[in-house]
Amino acid sequence: MVTSIAPAAAAPLAAPERVEPFRHLGPNWYACVMGTAIVANGAGALPVSVPGQRGFAVGVWALSAVLLLVIMAARTVHLLRYRAEARAQLLDGPAMAVFYGCPPMALLAVGYGTLTLGRHVIGLEAAVTVDLVLWTVGTLYALVAGYGIPYLFVVRYQVRPGTADPTWLLPVVAPMVAAALGPALVPHLPAGAARESMLYGCYAMFGMSLLATLVLLPGIWTRLVHDKLAPIALTPTLFLVLGPLGQSTTAVNQLAGAAADAAPRYAGAMGAFAVLYGVPVMGFAMLWLAIAATANARALRRGMPFAMTWWGYTFPVGTCVTGAAALAGRTGLGALTVLAVGLYLLLVTAWVTAAAHTAYGALSGRLFRPALGPRPAGP
Repeated sequence: MVTSIAPAAAAPLAAPERVEPFRHLGPNWYACVMGTAIVANGAGALPVSVPGQRGFAVGVWALSAVLLLVIMAARTVHLLRYRAEARAQLLDGPAMAVFYGCPPMALLAVGYGTLTLGRHVIGLEAAVTVDLVLWTVGTLYALVAGYGIPYLFVVRYQVRPGTADPTWLLPVVAPMVAAALGPALVPHLPAGAARESMLYGCYAMFGMSLLATLVLLPGIWTRLVHDKLAPIALTPTLFLVLGPLGQSTTAVNQLAGAAADAAPRYAGAMGAFAVLYGVPVMGFAMLWLAIAATANARALRRGMPFAMTWWGYTFPVGTCVTGAAALAGRTGLGALTVLAVGLYLLLVTAWVTAAAHTAYGALSGRLFRPALGPRPAGP
C-alpha cells in the first residue's frame, strides 16, 4: 500500500492499514483444497499412463491434504475469534453462505485421493480408514449444507429477482460429490446390507443433487440472459455449472462399477444407464464449457482482476475430466480418452494459474481484506 508524505502543518498520518488474515477468511477458501485435490484425482483417473504420472498425482494429493489441514486450522481460528463475522457470513445473505458447500467437497475429495493415491504412501488399511472418516464427515456436512442453505434462502435471505448466480449451485452439488466418491468404499465394506446401503444411499444423493440443480438452473439462466453477470469478477463462476454435469457423469459410472459388489442383479442396467446418461450430459458440458471459456476470455480482455472465484476454473473442469475418463474406460472409445486428456491439460493450466495468483495475494495480504479493489491481486 502506497502512503503519501504530508507536509509538517498537515494532520497526522493515518496509521497503516492492519491486515487481519483470519477476520475475513470465509468457507470459499476450501476451493483451494478442492481444486488441488481434483488435479490429483484426475491424474489417477486418466485412461492413459505416462512416466511420472503416479508420482505427480501422489505429490499433489499430499499437497491437498496439507492445504486441508491448514485451512481447517485457519477457519477454526476465524470461528473462535470472529464470531460476529462468522455469523454474518452464514446468516446475512447468500453471497458467502453458498460457499458452505465447499468444505464438505474438500473433505470428500481429499478422502478419495487418500484411498486411491495415498494408499501407496500410508498403506491400504490406513487409507481406507482415513477415507471412511472423511467421506462420513464430508457426507453429513454435505447433507446439512444441501438442506440448510436452501432453507435459509426460503425463510431468511432477502433475494431480489435477477440476482441468482452459479455460486448458488455449490451447496446442492456437495451431495453429488459424496455420491460419486462413496462407491470407492464399497469393496471395503462387509458384503450384504452394508454395501447395498452405500450403493443405494449414493444413488439417493445423486437424485437429490441432480433434481435440486435442475430447480436452480432456470433462475441462473434467466439472470445470465436478462440481467447479465456482474460484477466482472463473478465471470469465472460460469464454470460452476460444469460441476453437477461432470460430477453426475462420474457418479453414475462409479455407481455402476460398484454394483457388481453391492447389487449384482442390477449391474448390467446400471452400466447401461451410466453410458446413456453420461454421454449426453458430457455433450452438454462441452457446450457449456465453450460458453464459459469464451465469456471468461472476453472478461480477461476487459481487465478482469484476480479473485478467489478463479478457483472456479479448477474443480468443475476436474469433474469433467473424471466423467470423461470414466466413460472412456466403460466404452473403450478413443475419442473420450482424448477428451479426458485434453480437459486434464486445461485443468492443470487453470490450477497453476489460480494457485500462483492465490499465493501472491496471500503473501501480499490483499486476499485478507474485505474488498480487493480494482487491481488484480496477482503477478
